[in-house]
Amino acid sequence: MILASQNRHKLEELRAIFPELEPLEADGWPEETGTTYEENARLKARFGRERAPAEWVLGEDSGIECDALGGEPGLHSARWADGDQALALVERLAGETNRRARMLTVLVALTPDGEELTGTGVLEGSIAAGKRGEEGFGYDPVFVPDGVTQTVAELGEAWKEQHSHRARAATALAAAIARRGRS
Repeated sequence: MILASQNRHKLEELRAIFPELEPLEADGWPEETGTTYEENARLKARFGRERAPAEWVLGEDSGIECDALGGEPGLHSARWADGDQALALVERLAGETNRRARMLTVLVALTPDGEELTGTGVLEGSIAAGKRGEEGFGYDPVFVPDGVTQTVAELGEAWKEQHSHRARAATALAAAIARRGRS
């Protein structure tokens, strides 16, 4: 399976469920123009399909949505702020009492014969008052999942492999692949 993404962190996380996953080496990546995570993931998968027609190709899109910001940064999470995105989010929520948020991932897999399978994962939680923890990337140092008091960056990579939004999406996709194999 080939991952159509330029993000090495995402590759490593997804390898917990799909150990044989390899990165797509390509130039000319498409702009993310979709209006949903699924559309952006499909766009990446189709880009990968053009370059690896005989392989399973996986496209991924993720984001973080904050209730107090009307769902922002959402689809624009990777490009929402210059520099330290996690710190920018904390600063934007300064003084805000509603810190509810969710991390989302949608995976779109294209089979060599053109069938499309999807998996979606959501991790509910809140935004911390400041950055904490050393592991992870992106918004992990400020996101506190429901049921725990630590940020994802404090919980670490082993926790993420089991519980993150990306792990949940990968598990859902693996189940869809298994159902396909039984039919």
